[in-house]
Amino acid sequence: MPDEDSKMNGNVDEQEDAVNSGLGVAERDLLLRGLHQLPDAPPPRQVWQRLAEQAAAEGLLQPTRKSHRTHWFLGAGLAAAVLLAALRLPLWQSPEVESGPFPTEPAYVENSSDAVLDALMVRSQILEQNLRALPGKPSMMRVGTAATIGDLEERIAAIDQALSDLGASHSPAQIETYWRERVRLMDSLLQLRYAQARRSSM
Repeated sequence: MPDEDSKMNGNVDEQEDAVNSGLGVAERDLLLRGLHQLPDAPPPRQVWQRLAEQAAAEGLLQPTRKSHRTHWFLGAGLAAAVLLAALRLPLWQSPEVESGPFPTEPAYVENSSDAVLDALMVRSQILEQNLRALPGKPSMMRVGTAATIGDLEERIAAIDQALSDLGASHSPAQIETYWRERVRLMDSLLQLRYAQARRSSM
């Protein structure tokens, strides 16, 4: 009986193979022998290209999901790069500021000229524009940083008040001294706020 079972199982396997391939057993064996006789060398590239074109034309080849994923990642990466560039743009516009100790007393100039005073005013305006370009103050910050920023802003406001109250009684040297101090304080405030913005963006 075991011989009959193995013959029966063998016939079933052959019948399933014949049904699955659409070929009869003899045709399938002939095809296998013919395939085994083919050389191991791959066909020229043009043959594969023609086969791929024909299969695509007949709808046998579907685009792989990998190509869709690649396009999606490319688009997402490009959008992220544009977003980062837009967020960092105001920070790039701020001038390079040397980090080092600041003099505690302004440098006095004996012969004050209008050109020096104009240059100080322009520098002050540029510093104000750069401060406005920075993101707003974060809702949470260190106590020491907040106190320093508050102190700098109060001192700048006091100098602004003094400059607006100056009359003809003050010499050009005194006016220049106020403007130099204002520029120095604005520069310190810009550096502090720039460092704060960098910390909060990370």
